[in-house]
Amino acid sequence: MTSEVTKRFEDFDLRPELVRALARKGFDTPMPVQNSILEDETLVEGDLLVQEKTGSGKTLAFALPLLQKMDTSNRAPQILVLSPTRELAQQTAREFAWIGADLSVRVATLVGGLDMERQTRSLREGATVIVGTPGRVLDHLRRGTFKTENVHTLVLDEGDHMLDMGFRDEMEAIMQSVDKLDR
Repeated sequence: MTSEVTKRFEDFDLRPELVRALARKGFDTPMPVQNSILEDETLVEGDLLVQEKTGSGKTLAFALPLLQKMDTSNRAPQILVLSPTRELAQQTAREFAWIGADLSVRVATLVGGLDMERQTRSLREGATVIVGTPGRVLDHLRRGTFKTENVHTLVLDEGDHMLDMGFRDEMEAIMQSVDKLDR
């Protein structure tokens, strides 16, 4: 009988800053969804569909490989995460902020119901990860306060819920603004 070896975050080819951030939070062993994605680096090279229950570790499953490959010297937006609700967007932004802190990752949260000027200021100050709801992200795109020319990754977090909530037109407009992702 063979016993399966449990991998630890430090066993993967992650930046030391990411491993330190995980250790500070008390995370040493990846959850199954994280392990699956971290084990096959080629998964994050193209389109990826992940379906897991709430609380399964999906956010870190996509955040870790994206931050691993991020150009930390580029202070322009590089990653855009769309979420169906303000609450989920804020939660995702907090995850990116703590895991990317040692990499000097700056996160802007673009959601309705919060101060537009503060959001614009965080974009101007060099946010590299943008997390927001479709309506507010599209609002920033139309105002010219959010530029997508350096965005190389778009994550549709709970994309099915965004479609169910009627965000199809907004999502399509946003995807067109980052159409170079197909290149």
